[in-house]
Amino acid sequence: MKIRHNVKRGNYGFLDSKDISFFESVIGKRNLLQEDLDGYNVDFLRSVCGNSQLVLKPGSVKEVSAILKYCNERKLAVCPQGGNTGLVGGSVPICDEIILSLQRINRIISIDQITGITVCESGCILENLDNKTREVGLVVPVDLGAKSSCYIGGNVSTNAGGLRVLRYGNLHGSVLGVEAVLASGQIIDLMSDFKKDNTGYHLKHLFIGSEGTLGVITKISLLCPPKSDAVHLAFLGLSSFDHVLRTFINAKRYLGEILSSCEMIDAGSLEASVSHFKLNAPIQGYPFYMLIESSGSNASHDLEKFNEFLENGMKNGEILDGTVTAELSKIQDIWKLRELVPVALVNNGYCFKYDISLPLREFYNIVNVMQDRVGDLAKCVCGYGHLGDSNLHLNISCEKFTEELYNRIEPFVFEYTCKVKGSISAEHGIGFLKRNYLKYSKSPESIKMMRSLKKFLDPNGILNPYKVLN
Repeated sequence: MKIRHNVKRGNYGFLDSKDISFFESVIGKRNLLQEDLDGYNVDFLRSVCGNSQLVLKPGSVKEVSAILKYCNERKLAVCPQGGNTGLVGGSVPICDEIILSLQRINRIISIDQITGITVCESGCILENLDNKTREVGLVVPVDLGAKSSCYIGGNVSTNAGGLRVLRYGNLHGSVLGVEAVLASGQIIDLMSDFKKDNTGYHLKHLFIGSEGTLGVITKISLLCPPKSDAVHLAFLGLSSFDHVLRTFINAKRYLGEILSSCEMIDAGSLEASVSHFKLNAPIQGYPFYMLIESSGSNASHDLEKFNEFLENGMKNGEILDGTVTAELSKIQDIWKLRELVPVALVNNGYCFKYDISLPLREFYNIVNVMQDRVGDLAKCVCGYGHLGDSNLHLNISCEKFTEELYNRIEPFVFEYTCKVKGSISAEHGIGFLKRNYLKYSKSPESIKMMRSLKKFLDPNGILNPYKVLN
């Protein structure tokens, strides 16, 4: 669909032939695109579409620096872009911003097997980076359904969460340092090789989760934990969300330190994944499902703990059916059921997607509330997500976008989230689509401070305008 948002263009400069000549002198003509830019202008959900006439693909931090310095002097707006897998319109232009693609800045610089520290450039594809770390017995501490196309720089700039935040925490704890380029072109070296570096303000945190509005991340130092020798995955069927909560409590109690992921899928989410991709689910016919993963070092010990956990859940009537496997191919097949849900839901019409954090007792209530609120205007209202860190992905799918359904959903969904003291964004960021709703999760004083930081680091407002702050 075409962009449905009316935005007044900011007071920025307009591209001319002299600008093109300068950019060609910096990165070469072959790394400058002016045609067939739809893939760069349109977001994954096809709900935001910009009108950029230029994509630049620098190959080094010095080239990024030169580009931003020039754009700042000319007051040309810039949209940094990684793999363009975001779901809040944060990685595409809103008007005619120049797209700064990090695709070519993609070197893996070093992987230290002893310390676990991996240093890489921001354009590395997450899956490729993880495969390289696994070769030396490590893993990247973030895992997403979009791992085959998203960039680690985009993950850091949005503070992406993913499937194993329960085990490894979010990226604020795993990123040891960053290199970033400010709007002025100044290169800021905030790299570090230490988990403990308590020397003044932790400036790296300004860029983690800032969505390219304060600076462009070009290099990252990441602490990668050891790869687990023994992984088990259970796929469980349950009759109620109350039983889901009890099972989660028992998973923490019985699995303890080996618990690495705890996901919930409702029936509507599983059906979308199974039917669209022709997948085979180990069990079906239940209103709720859970994927519970353990990662440890002793397979027999871990399986014993897993079996004790499952036996207790089935004895109490909380788990109705399930399967557990340590076979890699079966583990991958089961994870596909969860990872492909978001793609399945957008491939048959239009889907409104909301990434929110909610208190666990309120975790699923919003799905029922929205079902009642939208009624027959939607084909399906469903929810899935990271139960282990209170992150629900609410999806409302329909044949096509309509203003009637849109107005029925927003701003109500954010008002409800605020009412139960949740967060309007758990891991996808604010981007463009949520900028008007930031007030539901941040106080006026906090937003004022955010504006002050933006003004200080990017006084001309050229970096990813129209995003995060309205």
